[in-house]
Amino acid sequence: MGTIGIRDLSRNASQVIDQVSSTGNPMIVTKHGRPVAAVVAVDADALEDFVLATAPEYASDRRAADRDLAADRAQFAAAVIDRIRRKG
Repeated sequence: MGTIGIRDLSRNASQVIDQVSSTGNPMIVTKHGRPVAAVVAVDADALEDFVLATAPEYASDRRAADRDLAADRAQFAAAVIDRIRRKG
C-alpha cells in the first residue's frame, strides 16, 4: 500500500487509478502529511457490498447492532415476527 499527497493525486489521478486498478493495492491519500482518504480498487460484482460496508451510516448501525448483541439485547427475527402476528 502506497501513499500519495493530494496535490500529486490531482496531477496524476489517471495513473494512480490505473495502478490501483491493476495491482489491487490501495493508495492512501494524504493532506499535509495526514491520511485523509484511500483510493481502492472495486470489483464491479461486489460494488453494492463495498458501498454498504463503507457507508458511514451503515457502519454506525453495524456498530450499534454489535453493542446490542454484546449486551444481549438482540432478538431472533422469527420471534419478533411471531409477536407482531399475534397482536395483529
